[in-house]
Amino acid sequence: MMTPTSIQRILPRRAIAILTLTAALVVSLAPSRLLAPAWADDPMSVVRTTVNQALGVLRDNQTPLAQRQDKLRQIVSATFDFTAMAKSALGYHWKQITPGQQQEFTSAFVAFIEDSYLSKVNDYRGQQVAFLRMTSDGPQYAQVNTDIVQGDKEPIHLNYSLVQEDATWKIYDVTVDAISIIANYRNQFNRVMNNQGYATLISDLKNKQAALAASLANH
Repeated sequence: MMTPTSIQRILPRRAIAILTLTAALVVSLAPSRLLAPAWADDPMSVVRTTVNQALGVLRDNQTPLAQRQDKLRQIVSATFDFTAMAKSALGYHWKQITPGQQQEFTSAFVAFIEDSYLSKVNDYRGQQVAFLRMTSDGPQYAQVNTDIVQGDKEPIHLNYSLVQEDATWKIYDVTVDAISIIANYRNQFNRVMNNQGYATLISDLKNKQAALAASLANH
């Protein structure tokens, strides 16, 4: 029988990298009060603005933790396409489940990612960010490369993949040291779906998220 620990969070090095640059990959479906809609013509500006605002919150040790977490949710909500990320994370199994299950999985996946990285807010240790370059992957796709600068340690390479949806650029994946976050979860989810099915996967995901939420509530 599968336990909640079967779905793992990103490894520590990558977790800190993601926290630093994406405000913990948290999400809110409510409209953001902190970040204006993403620019249509400049993916670099989307990433730079999101990261800089997130870093400002992470550096603010005077504000209570719950308020900082709420600000991070607001910042990221305007620029991440979490629905597309959930669909991609489930891979070819997405078409094998019902529309109701797709909605259920998306909600659970978003909540799981949110609480996984909100729990690491206090792990930030002042790392700096270098915005390196933007490349085009076609008329509707772009990639923004950044580094986390860690003093005398090797930088952590973190790249954002973006897609243009109507007049807005949205982030749909992040790679840390050439490892895709979405691919990381897809590999785990595929194993569960192939061996135990959707019911086990969604139960495990919800149980893991509930445990994380309880831990956050006790901070």
